[in-house]
Order: sequence, then structure tokens, then C-alpha cells
Amino acid sequence: MKRSTVNDIIRDADTFIRSFGYIMPPFAYWSPEEMKARRQDSSAIFSSRLGWDITDYGQGKFSDLGLFLFTVRNGRYEDMKKGMGMLYAEKIMISRKDQLSPMHRHNIKAEDIINRGGGRLVLELFMHDRDGGIDPKAEVSVPVDGTIHRLPAGGLLKLDPGQSVTLLPGVWHAFWAEGKDVLIGEVSTVNDDLTDNVFREPIGRFADIDEDVAPLHLLVSDYEKWVG
Repeated sequence: MKRSTVNDIIRDADTFIRSFGYIMPPFAYWSPEEMKARRQDSSAIFSSRLGWDITDYGQGKFSDLGLFLFTVRNGRYEDMKKGMGMLYAEKIMISRKDQLSPMHRHNIKAEDIINRGGGRLVLELFMHDRDGGIDPKAEVSVPVDGTIHRLPAGGLLKLDPGQSVTLLPGVWHAFWAEGKDVLIGEVSTVNDDLTDNVFREPIGRFADIDEDVAPLHLLVSDYEKWVG
């Protein structure tokens, strides 16, 4: 993806998010220079990988295959092992109309996916087999706001604004917006996008950036290169 495209997506996303009354944390608007200057006193932003995250999964077709995310808070896996501390994470995301977030699952993360507004959020769901792959036959059972919904393998769950679904580790899922762009909330156990995403197809988690202009704001995938 071109950095100019990433910058435009950030601007558009900020406007869309604000239209629903959701206000981003102040660090969202720090310049790259301020991020570097705050490296020491704001180390948790970097270690927990908080911030902007825009991906085309390395495929170069963001409008068809991609997702906007912003990680607002995130704990540490070390605390999960101890069973105490910051064991949770929160994201705000945008799925554009008919834009696919591809089929994947998590080994550790349990998550609530919440339709915060816009169109319908459609999820295609499968259970996992004993080897962790997709079970093409098993019925899918997931709670939607506390009420169990049962679907055939590969069934489509459609969430209207205000509805949410809980996905436990191992549940395969892909999703997209239907009708209009959707603002998505995610509340989960600790999130690790470096190691805890298993995709059905051999694709990457992060975009490759073509630096045609300077970054408006850094992405989480920029931190190591730009901040260290």
C-alpha cells in the first residue's frame, strides 16, 4: 500500500468513527516525531502495540480484502499465564461495504465482535477439527448477546447495529459489511497480532508500505522501523 493511501484511510476512518460519537485517545494524533520523543515515558504504547493498524493482508487490494483497526488498550500474555493483571484488550475497527476480512482463527484470544453502527456485519463461521483446521461438517454454536445461535458449517451470522457475538479460540471466522460500512468494536482477552492469527490461506497480517509521502501517523507495524 502507498503511504499516501494509508494517510487518506486514517483521515477517513477518524471522521467515520467520530460520526458515531466515539472519541479516539490523544496518542492517536501524535505525529511520528512526537511518537519518537515519547518513546520512554509512553513505552506501553509500543510494547502493547497500541494504535493505528491498516492492512490489506499483503495482497494489494484493500477495498476488496482489508481492514482498518485501532488498538485502544491491550494487556500482556505474561499476565494471562499468571491469571492476574491486565488480561484484556479493546479495538475499534471499520469494515467497509463488501470488504472481506479473510478466514482465520486464534489459538488463544477469545473475543466479542460488536456491531457499533452502520450496516450489517456478516460473519462466515466454522468450527475447528482436531488438528485445528476447518471442520466442513460440524455445527457452529455461538452466543449472540448471551443467546446461543446454531448454524451449519460455513453458515452466515448477520449482526445488526448493537448486536455482538462471542468467538472462543479456535472458531474460524471471516467477516464483511453488508449494505453500508460498519463500525466494529472488539473486546477480547490479550491480543497478539504477531503470533495469534492463523489464516486459512497463506497471506500476511500486515501491509507492505510504499513510502511515497511522509506518514501522517505511525502504524503499529511501523514502530520497530521508525521508533526502535
